[in-house]
Amino acid sequence: MSILSLILALLLEQLRPISSRNPLYLGFIRTANGMGRNLNAGEYRNGVYAWLLAVVPLVAITAGGYWFLLRYNVFLAIAWDVLILYFTMGFRQFSHAFTKISKALQADDLNTARSMLGDWTGQSTSELNEDEVARLTIEQGVIDSYRYVFGTIFWFVALAWIAGPAGAVAYRAACLLQQKWGGHGDVFGRFADGVMDILDFIPIRLAAISFAVVGNFEDAVYCWRSQAQQWMDQDYGILLASAAGALGVRLGEALHQDHTVKYRPELGVGESANPDYLTSAVALVWRAAILWLAVILLFSISQWVA
Repeated sequence: MSILSLILALLLEQLRPISSRNPLYLGFIRTANGMGRNLNAGEYRNGVYAWLLAVVPLVAITAGGYWFLLRYNVFLAIAWDVLILYFTMGFRQFSHAFTKISKALQADDLNTARSMLGDWTGQSTSELNEDEVARLTIEQGVIDSYRYVFGTIFWFVALAWIAGPAGAVAYRAACLLQQKWGGHGDVFGRFADGVMDILDFIPIRLAAISFAVVGNFEDAVYCWRSQAQQWMDQDYGILLASAAGALGVRLGEALHQDHTVKYRPELGVGESANPDYLTSAVALVWRAAILWLAVILLFSISQWVA
């Protein structure tokens, strides 16, 4: 049932894309911002209570809805799975900006590409050259593909047998809370950071392995082993190093930002990133996603046979 729900959700998302700025996302973000303002008293436990208050009701409603519908009709439960997955995963939730930047670069419209990349990543991009825009776009695209596709799929499948689509909801909610509360050195967001470290540990490595399998395996493994630990966030270093090696492109490296040069570790081997590699990056993500679906299908068939 999980594989059917995933396929239907992906097809629906391709036919009718939903923006990451849809009302449900925006409503949750407003709630998270309000909690960050009102519940942050400067103690670690405040962050724990706020996280639980934000996530547990969503998970309970999602799992309860699944089991309620399953009691009456399995197809209603599948429809519930598809609906939840439609709002929590999908290529179009990140690929919209990626595609627009790619088209702008192909049209030699560097200023537009810079502006869209800045809106997408929240970074200063006004001083980036064309190759730097391409490099940062690939990096953000790989990270977002993991957040919106691979991480969400993993936790949906892992918990589907006991909680329906609640795993997907828990993972996406945890991602958003970490983005809003974590990564700033504030004790309030430390719990959100720790939860994401746990949730990402297995799926981020599986995603890196899948990039290696569907790309240049030897280079992907080499970059993972020799370069990932140098990245600021080692988990994302594993993901980006594997993707860079699989693509045969160099990511990381220096960026011209904020009137200075920001030096970053080099990831990958081969040529420097350029706009031509954007299409290759999208293809790599698609091949990896198809690999995941094939593995889940084989696992589902083995369960049915057993």
